[in-house]
Order: sequence, then structure tokens, then C-alpha cells
Amino acid sequence: QVQLVESGGGLVQAGGSLRLSCAASGRTFSSTAMGWFRQAPGKEREFVAGIRWSGNYIYYEESVKGRFTISRDNAKNGVFLQMNSLKPEDTAVYYCADDPRDCTGYGCYRLWRAGMNYWGKGTLVTVSS
Repeated sequence: QVQLVESGGGLVQAGGSLRLSCAASGRTFSSTAMGWFRQAPGKEREFVAGIRWSGNYIYYEESVKGRFTISRDNAKNGVFLQMNSLKPEDTAVYYCADDPRDCTGYGCYRLWRAGMNYWGKGTLVTVSS
């Protein structure tokens, strides 16, 4: 188990920026990676970005490449998501996730895209046009 607490969401105009943070505590397993997912109203939850603690594997969903940057706290206490050039279609609840499963290379992207094992409660990001 792990407690994941997201923060940093809010209302921003299109073109603006937000930085999301996720703090992890009480972890009872060895984490391999953390990531961010989002769920827009009426849509399925989707992968946004993932980062592995070792090996520098970082993957992004296509629509956020070049605009979002995931980074980590090297003490494995959490991850961040810097979101720039925000668009109205980025409006969603953003969830932090944690995962103990091992992976390498592109296999990480396929694994993470299907979901991670542990989830936070989410933080709402609203982008106005």
C-alpha cells in the first residue's frame, strides 16, 4: 500500500501553466515507477506520463508531448508534472499513480498505458478558453 496525495490543480486560462505534485508516503512495497493519468468528463481514464526510478525511462501520451514534463523526487517520495501551453481539452481530474512491476524500454510504456497498481484521489485541472 501507499498513500498518494496530489496537489497543484486549479483553474487556468488556455496557454497557461500549472505544476502538479504528488507526495507518496507509507509505501509497503518497492516502487519501480510512478506516473500521471487523467480522466475528462464522460471519458475513460488515460495515461499521461510515466517515469521509472532507474534507467531514465520516461514516456508521454502523444497529445501532451512537448508541453508536459514529468520529473521525480530522487528519494522516491513523489513526482511532479509541469504542464505548459494548456488547452481546454486538457481539462480533467489528474491522478498520480505508483507501480511495483518491473519493465524495460518500450515495455514500460505498454505496461503503464494499461494502468498502474496504486492511485491517488486526484486533483482537478480546468482550462478555460
